[in-house]
Amino acid sequence: MLKVAVLVSGGGTNLQAILDAIDEGRITNARVDVVISNNPGAYALERAKGHGIEALCISPKDYESREAFNEAFLAKLDSYQVDLVVLAGFLVVIPEQMIAQYRNRIINIHPSLIPSFCGKGFYGLKVHEGALARGVKVTGATVHFVDEGTDTGPIILQKPVAVEEGDTPEILQRRVMEQAEWIILPQAIDLIANGRVSVANGHVTVEK
Repeated sequence: MLKVAVLVSGGGTNLQAILDAIDEGRITNARVDVVISNNPGAYALERAKGHGIEALCISPKDYESREAFNEAFLAKLDSYQVDLVVLAGFLVVIPEQMIAQYRNRIINIHPSLIPSFCGKGFYGLKVHEGALARGVKVTGATVHFVDEGTDTGPIILQKPVAVEEGDTPEILQRRVMEQAEWIILPQAIDLIANGRVSVANGHVTVEK
């Protein structure tokens, strides 16, 4: 059974997609053991509690330095001995020590088809604003392993989503969530939980 920690900063719609997929049997051989947020007001924490999952907040504001926060955060995460860490809208830079310690065991969902509209400064609505400003006809979402760069880790799954006439960033954001993010994030977790994902030389192989 794959033990999963989900890290969140906001409403937790991707967390909800994961919990629904587990309940419905679309994710097998995995369970969410803990949900951790940097934001005490994150509704994702309420979603977790409603599912009987331990939910806690570790905020940088409670520590005298970023180093002290990183150390406390990693110590708390380590205490749960999880197999996989899922970044589901977690707006905190992951420390390099944590990336090294959990190499190819941290995944992130990004709301574009990487390498388009990703990297520093591209998060939340800014991704969709960028896509619309460029006039692309297709966007989508990507699940990837986390490395020391920003959105540069090995890609696990991608799913395209059409851009439609009259789209606003908010409308496009919602469509990408519904048609891509909430589908491929649970799929990726299920693949990993069932031993069907391997990484070599920076590339992911998914067993059929």
